[in-house]
Amino acid sequence: MEEDRTLRALGLDEAPREHPLLYPGAWPRESGTLDGERLVPLERLVFEDRVPVLAVGSNACPGQLRHKMAESGVVTPLPMVRARVTGVGIGVSAHVSRMGYVSNSPVAAAGRTRELLVLWLDAQQLAVIDASEGVPRPDGNFRRVWLPAPDVRIELADGSALSGAHVYVNRHGVLHDGTGAPRAHPGQRPLLTDLLENVPGLRELFGASPEEFSARARADPALCARGTRLFAEHGMVTACGLERYAGARRYGGPGSGASPSPPPA
Repeated sequence: MEEDRTLRALGLDEAPREHPLLYPGAWPRESGTLDGERLVPLERLVFEDRVPVLAVGSNACPGQLRHKMAESGVVTPLPMVRARVTGVGIGVSAHVSRMGYVSNSPVAAAGRTRELLVLWLDAQQLAVIDASEGVPRPDGNFRRVWLPAPDVRIELADGSALSGAHVYVNRHGVLHDGTGAPRAHPGQRPLLTDLLENVPGLRELFGASPEEFSARARADPALCARGTRLFAEHGMVTACGLERYAGARRYGGPGSGASPSPPPA
């Protein structure tokens, strides 16, 4: 009998955009290609004609990716490759998302290794993800930057390493842990519970529970902006450590996937 590779059967179908307290959503335990409602086995690990993007939040959730792509009418297969990444950790974005959650955000983590997913995106898929992260907008929450090796090591299952990858860096910074270092993301419900209990003024804006927080945030973009300002006003924000890459651009190269061509001068 053929294995059921549907997202529902694999437990990967729920999108945090629809269920914000599940953020960042379920990540696949193995590499695969997202093809409509299915996650099918990969034929290879590197795609020279695509752009490699590290996913540190809900972009690693197939259900979320399917939701974003379907919303834009993009149906092409999307390879998702697990990798051991050294130099990048996961912190907490210093902004309240209009989707009803406080998202993950990449932080510099020298010498530390964790498993993440590399998305190999074609031009249409890259445009969709860029738009969802606010990259084209001057007031967007994220900007896409290139992280080069050897600053960051991205090792694939066959032992090969990429020459780098893109990642989305938060324009607002990240929340710190009280010592000035980026705090780790404990999961959406514990994070919101902690913030509502300990950030003066946040309950008045978003209610007393994670459920109220998500519901109010989803209904009011202006309220999200006020919550974001509140983090900064209380001195809760620090740099993620990856800002220095924001001025660098990457326009393709052998063995890493090709980035879009540079814009005309």
